[in-house]
Amino acid sequence: MLFRLKRDTYFRRYEEIGYLVNRKTSRDRVVNAVGAVFLGALTRTGRPFGEIADEIAAQFVDAPAELAQDILDFYAIMEQDGFIVRGETEAELDEADRPFVYGVLDPVSLENKEFARIARASQGTQQVMSEHFKKHPHLVSLQIETTTRCNERCVHCYIPHPDKIREMSLEMIQNVLRQANDMGLMNLTLSGGEPLSHSRFCDILRCAAQYDFSISIMSNLTLLDDEKLAAMKEAGVSLVAVSLYSMNPQVHDAITLLPGSQEKTLRAIERLIENNIFVQINCPVMKENKDDADGVLAWAADHKLHAVTDTVMMARYDRTDDNLQHRLSLEDVRPIIQSVLEKDAGYRSHVEKKLTKEKNTRDRREDPLCGVCVSSMAMTVDGHFCPCAGWQGFDLGDIKTASLQDIWDNSPNVLYLRRLRMKDFPECLTCEDNEYCSVCMARNANESPSGDPLETNRHFCKVAHLNHQIVDEWLSARAGER
Repeated sequence: MLFRLKRDTYFRRYEEIGYLVNRKTSRDRVVNAVGAVFLGALTRTGRPFGEIADEIAAQFVDAPAELAQDILDFYAIMEQDGFIVRGETEAELDEADRPFVYGVLDPVSLENKEFARIARASQGTQQVMSEHFKKHPHLVSLQIETTTRCNERCVHCYIPHPDKIREMSLEMIQNVLRQANDMGLMNLTLSGGEPLSHSRFCDILRCAAQYDFSISIMSNLTLLDDEKLAAMKEAGVSLVAVSLYSMNPQVHDAITLLPGSQEKTLRAIERLIENNIFVQINCPVMKENKDDADGVLAWAADHKLHAVTDTVMMARYDRTDDNLQHRLSLEDVRPIIQSVLEKDAGYRSHVEKKLTKEKNTRDRREDPLCGVCVSSMAMTVDGHFCPCAGWQGFDLGDIKTASLQDIWDNSPNVLYLRRLRMKDFPECLTCEDNEYCSVCMARNANESPSGDPLETNRHFCKVAHLNHQIVDEWLSARAGER
């Protein structure tokens, strides 16, 4: 019997735990040290069970006689949960591991089952990982700004427009990917500017694919062609995130400032669907398209695509803020939030729990603010590292003068951000709206006259208060109906 990881499953081991995720179903698991050893024996190609069992047994002192059965029992659960496959031949493995196809995927869930020897985590997966990374920071996710060059000039963009002329050398990208792989990186995001405008885009994908990263691409897709599409398929890209602002070409193109961009983006999305490459549509909402988001969400639903709207807009990372003239007023934000509440079943389910769940009283003082420098980081086009792509005014180190590992372990600015906790924002800890908000140092720093990441951005406080108010109104109405 042969076993292997499914094509969309990624696994990494972090000290005494293991983490695996299926990128197409968004299902993930945390397992203990024993489960991590069991999963670590699986690869992208089928391995005979006897060979796997012998390798695993060699890692235990006085391996018990029932170890082989324990492994089989554990693999049975991982198989039924959609993470691994088994078969007598590679052909059977391929049949059981059919690729993602739009409209066909229907994963089986075994959420109600337990495994006696290696149980699933008792807490939510992300909470377990967050607690672990507080003690053992790991670079899990890296975003690389491969180029600032872009054929669009979106009015809300956080990248200063005069800067959109550079690209990172392929040699630098190869160097950092090699180092990131040595550090156990799982998630790689390629962004820009417009990454498809990079002169070596296909070569970048080929390099990334050899390390078995989960690859995401942030693109407007207007430059998609046959060669780039083939490279995406060959690299097994997990996700392409694309912005679509309106189903009205005039509205969309007025935001991108590129005539014909909406038509090109739509056609490219359809080509990705035809080739079963997973797409997510992002619809940032601003003054120009405040009445158009519902149309984008409806089009996405018709095409079985995941789509999200967002009213968040922050100043540019050089702290110029003229792009904020396009940001929605609070009066305009209200109907957007109401629409999401009415039409987004996931968000509705989240807020409905407030009818029966007491307010979260967990002590959050020692919680990290977010994942930056705890599990994630970004790299700018000139080889400098920053906390995230939108916050490039806070330098963490330069790949030209230090290794990625050294920057992650020893950069003074990395260590500073890693030490910050919610207690450094005491006002936020006691705020009645904190369940509707998250501290974002990038938004703070980009709009602060001094670039201070600890200076609270009051605009987003007001948005959180409004969101809280709208949800309370909705919950009160629901309670009255009952």
